[in-house]
Amino acid sequence: MNKLTIKDWAVEDRPREKMLHKGVSSLSDAELLAILIGSGNSKESAVQLSQRILHFADNNLNSLGKLTIKELTNEFKGIGEAKAVTIAAALELGRRRNDSERPRQEKILCSNDAYLLFKPFICDLHHEELWIALISRSGKVIEKMKVSQGGVNETSVDIRLIMKAAINALASGIILCHNHPSGNLSPSHNDDTLTIRLQSAAKLMEIKLLDHIIIADNTYYSYADEGKI
Repeated sequence: MNKLTIKDWAVEDRPREKMLHKGVSSLSDAELLAILIGSGNSKESAVQLSQRILHFADNNLNSLGKLTIKELTNEFKGIGEAKAVTIAAALELGRRRNDSERPRQEKILCSNDAYLLFKPFICDLHHEELWIALISRSGKVIEKMKVSQGGVNETSVDIRLIMKAAINALASGIILCHNHPSGNLSPSHNDDTLTIRLQSAAKLMEIKLLDHIIIADNTYYSYADEGKI
């Protein structure tokens, strides 16, 4: 029995035609993904292949966004580098749209504000990055910047670079943030040591370490909320 291709479907059921006739909101995630990849393989239609890709990512678009180009091309016949890049680019546009539409916080009033400030930059990374936000006396964000990039388990930090940036910006406070690609929110011994070291160094310059945020997937851990700062 020959495989039923998308061209054999009723016009209103084909992803592109369905989108034109019924609107983009009528499409499932698999149908939207099928439009991106355009075609399937010798055994699957674009929609069937898309359904399998989504199943591999636990039917979660955030998990899909974390798949690398290599993972997509190695795991799925019919997904070459060009299609994998298209998928990654589309998901990145979605993240950027979400970030641009969210009202910008002029002030950091709580740990959730700090989480939302850093989330777009480090939430989906496969390696650790350490960022800081320099805060004015009134709580406004003066500047945010990446200060370190490391492997999956830890990141190397130079306390002097953080303090130099804070002093040059005349900051009154510092918020530290890094990600745990493993998804484990629990602070490590290195995380605790870094927090204590930076807090001590900042205190000497009459600058306050306001919080240390750890981001994993779509949630976070706050040293301030836990009473550890």
